[in-house]
Amino acid sequence: MRHDLVDTTEMYLRTILELEEEGVPPLRARIAERLHQSGPTVSQTVARMERDGLLTVEGDRHLALTPLGRASAVSVMRKHRLAELLLVNVIGMPYEEAHEEACRWEHVMSDAVEKRVYDLLNRPTRSPYGNPIPGLEQLGTPEQPTDRNDGERNLAFPGLTGTVVVRRICESVQTDADVLRQLHAAGVDPGATVTVAQERDGVSIDRSGDRVRLPREVASRVFVAAH
Repeated sequence: MRHDLVDTTEMYLRTILELEEEGVPPLRARIAERLHQSGPTVSQTVARMERDGLLTVEGDRHLALTPLGRASAVSVMRKHRLAELLLVNVIGMPYEEAHEEACRWEHVMSDAVEKRVYDLLNRPTRSPYGNPIPGLEQLGTPEQPTDRNDGERNLAFPGLTGTVVVRRICESVQTDADVLRQLHAAGVDPGATVTVAQERDGVSIDRSGDRVRLPREVASRVFVAAH
């Protein structure tokens, strides 16, 4: 997917937050990969963000959000996931296309509109892809403990087999419309009960006879929980 960086700083902040959610160390190299930018460009932007007090570069080179940076990242991610819900559930945009469009909306949605969207959608806690909407306390609703990601494993977790429940599909998978379309067509959506089998070159997911095979790299970004 090609990213239209409406606001480069906000995209960097959101990318760091999504890397944290996936358990991936937020390094400059990972940002370059995900946003399809050159190493020098990323380094320059990170240096500017560090001067602006949004992040720090730690001794092991990972990027750590400051309180100011984290607050901004959470705000952008919250608007992004509310936009996804609005696009899918209200506007009727295809499931596999909503993520890319929401990448634009997240930068232009005002706080007032965000609150109205949240209320219109009956105060949701997760995106259409199962990811928790962060910072809901800022909209007047405490986050629910049940919406934490406790007890989850990714599909490529060693030894993971049998019946599980799909919990969430990470942001990085959502950038591949073909994979999303394949998963959705097979009913492999958040909340679905599926059967998992580890194969030599990937992971097989079966739901009522509909089977999807994912490369391990992609499978590692789909999270499930015990049935």
